[in-house]
Amino acid sequence: MAESLAEAGGEVYCFDHNEQPDGEFAVVNEQLQREPGAGALHYRRVDVNNVDEVDAAVASIADKKRRLDRLIAAAGILQVCPSIEYHVQDAWRLLDTNFIGVLETANACARQMFKYHSRGSMCLVASMSGLIANKGMLSPVYNASKAAVIQLARNLSMEWSKVQSNGEGGIRVNALSPGHAITPMGAALFLLSNASSFMTGNNLVVDGGHTAW
Repeated sequence: MAESLAEAGGEVYCFDHNEQPDGEFAVVNEQLQREPGAGALHYRRVDVNNVDEVDAAVASIADKKRRLDRLIAAAGILQVCPSIEYHVQDAWRLLDTNFIGVLETANACARQMFKYHSRGSMCLVASMSGLIANKGMLSPVYNASKAAVIQLARNLSMEWSKVQSNGEGGIRVNALSPGHAITPMGAALFLLSNASSFMTGNNLVVDGGHTAW
């Protein structure tokens, strides 16, 4: 997803909890430098469970050019486990990352968009698992957390869509629900671009027809 945004000319900041990005990160950045009109990828070590850390990182990025235009919030961890065997600490850990982490990242970006009057777009990455129970995969807490992300996108879209008298607002928020696939996420670029300007509060399901059954 980050690569597709950079190919479209974006200055893309990638957050993760690892000290250094995966080796593929540098390879992609080198390729981008050879592509006319391409942007660039930047890496920041950020823990989405640390609200102050997320706020500070997002603010420092927005302050550079006094704007912030787009967000993909994709933080997520999976644990396959029958419900009756779940430890409450494990359930909280999933919800802290998959739901609270996405919420706080969106809030941090919205604060900067409001501050600099940037009328942008957000894509909250959910899952088809937020709509169905996966046959053969017992992951009740993960599925519930993704259902929460879908509902969060609806609510934030309504809260942030209207432009206020002080210039705040005008932010589109949509959810993206992929299926079981390792594939380039071009749909995220669509949701963040003006091509989807009439979409907000929606959940785009890209699952190869899985949920049609």
